[in-house]
Amino acid sequence: MGKPTGFKEFDRKTPSYQPVAERVRHYHEFTVPLDQDELARQGARCMDCGVPFCHQGCPVNNIIPDWNDLVYRNRWKEALEVLHSTNNFPEFTGRICPAPCEASCTLNLTDTPVAIKTIEHAIVERGFAEGWIVPEVAMRRSGKKVAVVGAGPSGLAAAQQLARAGHDVVLFEKNAKVGGLLRYGIPDFKLDKAVIDRRVCQMQAEGVEIRTNTQVGRDVSPQDLLDGFDAVVLTGGSESPRDLPVPGRALGGVHFAMEFLTQQNRRNGGEPVGAPDILATGKKVVVIGGGDTGADCVGTSNRQGAASVTQIEIMPRPPEKENKAVTWPKWPNKLRTSSSHDEGCERRWSVSTVRFTGTDGRLTGLDCTEVDAKFQPVPGTEFHIEADLVLLAMGFVHPVHEGLIDGLALDKDQRGNVKADTVAYQTSNPKVFAAGDMRRGQSLVVWAIREGRQAARAVDAYLMGSSELPQV
Repeated sequence: MGKPTGFKEFDRKTPSYQPVAERVRHYHEFTVPLDQDELARQGARCMDCGVPFCHQGCPVNNIIPDWNDLVYRNRWKEALEVLHSTNNFPEFTGRICPAPCEASCTLNLTDTPVAIKTIEHAIVERGFAEGWIVPEVAMRRSGKKVAVVGAGPSGLAAAQQLARAGHDVVLFEKNAKVGGLLRYGIPDFKLDKAVIDRRVCQMQAEGVEIRTNTQVGRDVSPQDLLDGFDAVVLTGGSESPRDLPVPGRALGGVHFAMEFLTQQNRRNGGEPVGAPDILATGKKVVVIGGGDTGADCVGTSNRQGAASVTQIEIMPRPPEKENKAVTWPKWPNKLRTSSSHDEGCERRWSVSTVRFTGTDGRLTGLDCTEVDAKFQPVPGTEFHIEADLVLLAMGFVHPVHEGLIDGLALDKDQRGNVKADTVAYQTSNPKVFAAGDMRRGQSLVVWAIREGRQAARAVDAYLMGSSELPQV
């Protein structure tokens, strides 16, 4: 514990943002980081609790009090080693994780948790700046070949861990570049794609072979994987979006959120966008769905110059503040406002879409109604919203089955995910493993990293009889 009275002496501080008028004119990251002295003070606020609830709040079990203390003592390189011991990619989670660790912090009982996410981000960025992050090449080769299918955060974590264990790893990715939704779903203003590229360079130096523009089930047969590799790890994510089958769904101007977000990320990355162009410029935009993807649509629409942005959600408006006695240290249901909402957006809750309306095949609006706690329409609350563009941001139901999963004839759970447990991570084919959203369903990046790491250990043990890779 760096400073026993630190939490009394220093207020919680997190990075500030560029003014709205500036940041909506570009797609770059817009946070203004804290200086080194302030970061040390934030590390000093950690109380090194007898029971560190932040550990259980973090899916990768980050050893948070230790690196908070090391930052306070200006021992940054050691802090980086502790951070990397549980998390392959803290530069991702330090930017986009919702920080369940902070919700579990004891200081969150007074709404002043330690700025864990901010410190995590600062540690890894200093590691790259100082040249401390270098390839960790395996000393011995196993002679075993492993295919990892899907280069999102789970696949990247699994591939890196397996390469460090000495296996020959081939990472298959259907897109032109790796990253999965890190690259094609999360906007650049939240995660600059150069952050992904520099980590990929490290992985390639460690021996990971990356084959992009290669879709297993189309360009490579599933049987070829079974025949050509000693083990196969499926980390293809959950990409079947939840639809809204109401009258008018086929009107032009109604799109899935990920179609919209992916196009803008491809524009920023200099990749072909494909037709039709989905742009919010000058349009009245309605985002259906109140989660992070919906917020990303709001921020992107504002940067494209939308005439207006409205976000509707069928769930009731959450409370402004949770009841700590009931929720802590669990992740609470409470009202969360993102930086994108601050850039301009009308938000409405307890709203269901009845139909889309249009003229000559083009969207002109939505007929909506308010709903009760059982999501039943409330008579007399019907209303209309004018719209030129509707973005469906209601989440994902399960992975795409056609091609890879059906080609391997794998068992699925009741939700349509690939069936596997969280110990062996084996599917109904013992040579095939599954991790991340493809196994657990739509979830957080930090959960994907955890499962990729754990699946890598399971594969290593399957191939070698035992494993020295970490369990978390």
